[in-house]
Amino acid sequence: MHKLSEQNYIHQISIDCVIFGYHDKQLKVLIPKLHFNGDFWALPSGFVNQDEDIDNAAERILQDRTGIKNIYLEQFYIFGKANRNSVDFINRLIDLNIDLVGKNINIQKEYDWFTTRFISVGYYALVDFAKVIPQKTELDESIEWYNINDLPPMIMDHNEIILKALETLRKNLDEKLTAFNLLPETFTMKEIQELYETIFDRTFVRTNFQKKILEFNVLERLEKKFTGAKNKAPYLYKLK
Repeated sequence: MHKLSEQNYIHQISIDCVIFGYHDKQLKVLIPKLHFNGDFWALPSGFVNQDEDIDNAAERILQDRTGIKNIYLEQFYIFGKANRNSVDFINRLIDLNIDLVGKNINIQKEYDWFTTRFISVGYYALVDFAKVIPQKTELDESIEWYNINDLPPMIMDHNEIILKALETLRKNLDEKLTAFNLLPETFTMKEIQELYETIFDRTFVRTNFQKKILEFNVLERLEKKFTGAKNKAPYLYKLK
């Protein structure tokens, strides 16, 4: 494992990524569990190289965790409270994993580097669930999708970061039409409505919702989706 203090990272700036996916009418978040004794879940995170654009760093982190490129990605908030640091988390991790720390004479330098105040740049990503192959790093025991309403207890302020990302996603849905990034290339109007209802955790009147979506004038109607059922086959749509 490389020593963070010896890398060419910008000190005291980190990136935390909230990766949203949609599956079985559930909004999900991709979350790794750290490979240490104790239950430690953390957002996909990383640092910025001195010669790296911050957006490029976020894209690198996301590609490493999802295995795909060209992800919809948006910076949504800066988390920078004066008391924001990882001291409590790191101390607990060390207490539960003292055998892994051993007698490393450089541990104090790494401890000081990691536990100082960090400002985190929050990004959220919207991905097609079916295309993602979750990728573990050397620090991960696992990386899994979790329902937005059933998240594990996260380290530091990572639960707060997820809630802020969801709040921003809801605000941006109509203005930036971001929700379509969570769907496959083609979809029905019913599938769009189910997605919106999942994100907002409320129901919409079908006729009003369809009128609203069509008024955006961003969809191309395709052939009908024949299912073999007796009911009327719905039309498929895709983004223009």
